[in-house]
Amino acid sequence: MVEASDIILILLAIFFPPAAVAFLTGCSCDLIINILLTILGVLPGTIHAFWLIFKKMRAEERYGQGGIKYTGNGEWVPTDHVQQGPYYPHGGPPPPQYGATNNY
Repeated sequence: MVEASDIILILLAIFFPPAAVAFLTGCSCDLIINILLTILGVLPGTIHAFWLIFKKMRAEERYGQGGIKYTGNGEWVPTDHVQQGPYYPHGGPPPPQYGATNNY
């Protein structure tokens, strides 16, 4: 189902594709790619922005609203399935280590 935010992203992608991509992915390689595609021509940049919006809408249909995170290359994963490192169980950096003891 299309939401109002998706419609705004689509309209933004028509008029200025890099802005739509920046809202979706933040400052990422996809933004740089979209800027370069838009410099080559507005149509390639718009197609790339539409592709990213389509992938986001598909992920929202699959995983539900609001619980997705962009991982790059047009891939979205649910936030509860984001891989955490061995020392990052809650997503933050590990506590500082003072001396030779581990204070976990």
